[in-house]
Amino acid sequence: MTCSKFVKIKCPKCKKNAELTADFSFVKCENCDYEVSYGEYVKFVAHNDATYSDILGDYTGSTEGQSSGTLDEWD
Repeated sequence: MTCSKFVKIKCPKCKKNAELTADFSFVKCENCDYEVSYGEYVKFVAHNDATYSDILGDYTGSTEGQSSGTLDEWD
């Protein structure tokens, strides 16, 4: 049995299949040429998809009364 070098995930840009490297370091979508580090992928998805934005609360504590800001402010 061989190990897969990629994990299939959904591209946040075109919604097609993208690939996440097995070491969780890089995301690439061959359909729309989206390429980004995994950390940037998580920020992008959390910022742009309300379904996942609540996940950030698990890491930051209470965010009540705060806005998510822009991606530039997350650095």
